[in-house]
Amino acid sequence: MVTSTLTNTAPAPDRFGLAGRPRQVLALYATVLAAAIALITGGLLIPGPVPGDAPLSVFGGLGVAAAVVAGGQLARLRFRLGRGTVSVSWGEAAFIIGSALVPPGWLPLATFAGAAGAWLLISWLSDHRSIADIVHLAASLTVGAAGAAAVSTLVGAGSGAGDTRWLAGMVAGACAYLVITLGLATLTLALHRDASAGQILGRALNAKIPMLVGNVLIALLGLWVLLREPLWLLAFPPALWLLQRTYRHHLVAEEERRVWAAFAKATAALPGVVEADVVTAGLSGAMDVFGARRVEIELRRPGGGLRRYYEDAPGQDVAASGLPGPVITRTMTVAGTTVGELTVWLSEPTLPVTRDELAVSAYGDALAGALHDAASHERLVQLEARVARDDVQDQLTGLLNRSALLGDGDRALRAVARERHVGLMLVDLRRFREVNDTLGHRSGDEVLTVIAQRITDLARDGELVARIGDDEFAVLMPAVLALTDSASRLQEAPNPLPQVVRRARDLAEQIARPMEVASVRLSVEASVGVVVSRAGLGDAAELIRRAGLALQHAKDLGLTVGTYDSARDLGSTDRLALLAELRDALEVTDQIVLALQPAVDLETGAPTGVEALTRWKHPRRGQLSPGEFIPMVERSELLGAFTRYVLDRSLAAAASWARAGFDLPVSVNISARSLLDPTLPAQVADLLRRNHTPPDQLVLEITESVAVSDLEIVDEVLAGLRDTGVQLSVDDFGTGYSSLTFLTRVCVDELKVDRSFVDGMIDSPAAEAAVRGAVELGGRLGARVVAEGVETAEQRVALIELGCTVAQGYHFCQPLPDDKIVYALRQLAEAAPAKIVPLRADDAS
Repeated sequence: MVTSTLTNTAPAPDRFGLAGRPRQVLALYATVLAAAIALITGGLLIPGPVPGDAPLSVFGGLGVAAAVVAGGQLARLRFRLGRGTVSVSWGEAAFIIGSALVPPGWLPLATFAGAAGAWLLISWLSDHRSIADIVHLAASLTVGAAGAAAVSTLVGAGSGAGDTRWLAGMVAGACAYLVITLGLATLTLALHRDASAGQILGRALNAKIPMLVGNVLIALLGLWVLLREPLWLLAFPPALWLLQRTYRHHLVAEEERRVWAAFAKATAALPGVVEADVVTAGLSGAMDVFGARRVEIELRRPGGGLRRYYEDAPGQDVAASGLPGPVITRTMTVAGTTVGELTVWLSEPTLPVTRDELAVSAYGDALAGALHDAASHERLVQLEARVARDDVQDQLTGLLNRSALLGDGDRALRAVARERHVGLMLVDLRRFREVNDTLGHRSGDEVLTVIAQRITDLARDGELVARIGDDEFAVLMPAVLALTDSASRLQEAPNPLPQVVRRARDLAEQIARPMEVASVRLSVEASVGVVVSRAGLGDAAELIRRAGLALQHAKDLGLTVGTYDSARDLGSTDRLALLAELRDALEVTDQIVLALQPAVDLETGAPTGVEALTRWKHPRRGQLSPGEFIPMVERSELLGAFTRYVLDRSLAAAASWARAGFDLPVSVNISARSLLDPTLPAQVADLLRRNHTPPDQLVLEITESVAVSDLEIVDEVLAGLRDTGVQLSVDDFGTGYSSLTFLTRVCVDELKVDRSFVDGMIDSPAAEAAVRGAVELGGRLGARVVAEGVETAEQRVALIELGCTVAQGYHFCQPLPDDKIVYALRQLAEAAPAKIVPLRADDAS
């Protein structure tokens, strides 16, 4: 026997359980009508006698048959199908045994009485079913019994109990009983939309066929024992108990297989990237897995509070308090963190409650993991969105940041005609640090927010406003517009620079308007740098750079608005480019070259040494003098590399003329900052070893203004150089400060008289006295004195008369490349024996 159970979800007081269920009402009416017809006409259609010699009267047999039917229903087994349950019982066995107790026409009555009594007892003890459900169940079984009696009578007509035809009639009747009750259960559940008709038939047949076979066999065996050896009925209870356990095990195994198959399908659908999608899949999956009447998911918000989601079975959108059946609630956690709670309202328990609890717990764990992953993904998406927003937006003001201005600005410039004028205003707040220092950074942020709003209010459509520094703002104008005469519309300004300057002044005035921050009334002034250019002549970065130069010019002069001047820009950009090009020049050997100029004995003209001067043979700019790049080098981080490069090339040149037979030192200028490097003595010693040059063949020329520095590190470096054995020379002697003080601190080998004194010594007694004093000082210190810049024979004679012995200049030899210096030294040496004839002041001999 197969019966369907539709759990009532309507709250009291609908005692009959029919409110809002028109399909179920129709099924109930149809079944009851069929049962009534079976009861009224059963005795007339199939009134035959009780087969065999029945030991009981008809009415006694009717009572026993009803009791057997009731017992078969009480021994029911259930399995879940959709949101309802299907009961399988011993109905076929009850039918066969009842056929031996009462006439076939009385079986419907016995079935109705036994079924109604059994389900009333079941409802009273546990299920609490409505009257409509009980009537429907009893009527379904009655119709099944009537049909089974009719079939068995037709098949076994005229046979005696126990013969083959009678047995065939009993089996046919049991099968008819199954088909009718199964058909009614399928109809009922299909109308209830708990599952499809195919699912219902498949699941019910799979559960019932083994029971049908067992029911028929045990019933037939029971009848045989009852008619032949009644004493053996005492052995039936254990057999029936074992058979019932076997049936139950079969149903439980099938239910568990179904639950875990549905579980696998449901959990496979759980993963998602949005919490709402995961919750929807979780609710639907739980409904399918557990055949639930209601599923509720309660999630904890990250900041506190709860989010609640639920789903009711179709047609059962009622309050949870009105739902019957067990309720299982499980806390969902991931790695010790509570995600929320899962609550499932089951219809009727078909598995042991502990197994349902385990299944709900396992499902809750899978759902918690999916929810956690979805929340993590949502946070990741939010974080990525925030990072993307922060990449283009200033967090404080909401304006574009520098990178966004550069990107969007370039796109805006490319979108306009190359010859169209574009402009940029760069705003810097004056003394803004005072606001932070006085009122605090929070108030400073408030000031920046107000100013950002004021700048935005003055910006026109299509213009880009950005905060590009702590207190710097920029307004990029892809089109410089001016009001027409009618002041009704904007058009491109014929003279764009004055137009932008006027806007910059208006902007500065707007920014300077008083504001109240932290209960303090204050005003912040601004300087504005303005640049106007053709769209095709530069990108946004170049406009910002030029506006920055204009802004710096305005701040230097104390102006409110400064404009870009290309004449002021050439030097700065050229220096930056030149410094980058110098890095490349130090990587090759044909750009930074030496110009070597011999120093000679004033009387004989014989070479006494060579000074190494640097020149830059720039591949694009041509020949550069030291004055064009040495000052830049001295202020850069390239000084150390440049000094090592020049020293190495100079010592290599000295080695070349030493191999030619000229034992002459080479003089190299040392920058001011080089004397602040404590590693300089070690570097010099290493270069001397690499070029196989004696230390005394290197003369390091130190600018006097640098050498007089009283820094302790300078004295340590000079002492270290002395220890290496190199010679020290004071260059440009007489032009610096505290010369005598320095000469008392450091022992020098050479004094070089600056060319300014040599040029003026013929006409200026003061210059002549300076040269004379240097010569006398050098003699007293034991240092040679070298006169620089000697260009005439008259200067040469005058220096000889003053007692100077060594000089260098164009009068003797101009600076030469290193491949020609040996030849020049040889010429000077060959001419050295000639005596020098004193010259008169008019250069006549």
